[in-house]
Amino acid sequence: MKVYLVAGEPSGDKLGAALMAELKNFATFDLDYSGVGGPLMEDQGLASLFPIDDIAVIGIGEILAKYNFLKERIDNTVDDILRLKPDVLITIDAPEFSLRVARMVRKKIFVNTIHYVAPTVWAWRPKRAKKMSNYIDHILALFPFEPPYMKREGISCDFVGHPVADEKLPDRRLVNKFRKQYKISENDTLVAFLPGSRHSEVSRLMPIFDTVSSDLTSQRSNIKIVIVAAPSVKKLLEETLQKWASNVILVTNDDLSNNEFQKLKRIVFASCDIALAASGTVSLELASTKTPMVIAYDMGFLSRIVFWLFIRVNSVNLVNLISDQITIPEFIGNNCKPDKISQALLNELDYPSTQKAAMQRSLDLLRAGDVSSGVAAANSVLDFLRAQEKL
Repeated sequence: MKVYLVAGEPSGDKLGAALMAELKNFATFDLDYSGVGGPLMEDQGLASLFPIDDIAVIGIGEILAKYNFLKERIDNTVDDILRLKPDVLITIDAPEFSLRVARMVRKKIFVNTIHYVAPTVWAWRPKRAKKMSNYIDHILALFPFEPPYMKREGISCDFVGHPVADEKLPDRRLVNKFRKQYKISENDTLVAFLPGSRHSEVSRLMPIFDTVSSDLTSQRSNIKIVIVAAPSVKKLLEETLQKWASNVILVTNDDLSNNEFQKLKRIVFASCDIALAASGTVSLELASTKTPMVIAYDMGFLSRIVFWLFIRVNSVNLVNLISDQITIPEFIGNNCKPDKISQALLNELDYPSTQKAAMQRSLDLLRAGDVSSGVAAANSVLDFLRAQEKL
């Protein structure tokens, strides 16, 4: 069976890799993978049409700035799908890119099309679900409250759980080893700064994080800061940190496989007393290591306007949304100010218990029964294809 996958960012690469691995385990036939993905999907046998970094952009301003290039990549992907004529097309998250690909393909040929990660129609632009029904046949949802939104518009949809809920806490011995390696004593407070994996968001957030760093270390001398560098922004972070007054531990993927680096990242998270993170999936990754957090995110002018005009939820943090409690402080857009962020970090360091309870509740709700999310996603794909008589 020819399977064409399209992932447009690191989180989608991780989902795609887990899905590919479990499809291999459960399929009773040969699988031929093609498409666009990152290093984790490549480890599972995908030869990416082009580097995933080419399309990992966010925000209206950033998309407009790269519009012609992104349009070319969309056309490249559509042409490749039309040439290969796969049995199934699986698009993964990155709706600005992947859904355009799916729509353009459907205009030319019929390919059973599955989208992994339901667009957040419950948060903004609810009419997207109806439009998607013209070219998306089945959806794999990460959150338990999403299927009704999709089924209402005639799209079959299964809740398959979130992979972060499958993760186990890192071995405490590995956590202690990491802290010892970087001379972090029991009396030190380790703060993770996680500015994202895209150049645009890192460039926008790092000046703010720099000021926060100075604020924190001036108020508490035992604070140390660590940054886990996503491979896509490692060079940018190395260059940026040369200008910082504070000393920062920079953890990179040097000499590590993709899986080894993912494990190291979780060890770092579990080693930290708190994290300052950009909005996104990272909040759930931190929750899975029981690491308290504060969320900070800024965006371009156009994205700010669209965000405040159309957002339909009272939080952008996934832990807050899933637990239905506003326990994790967030500073978004105009409110993304260093002094406010610094004070929130100090407050949460002193009183983390409320948000830790919300984290656990969120993780419990994100489990799809007794199987992993990768297994649930693979079973959902195979069940859908059987129903379409493709198997």
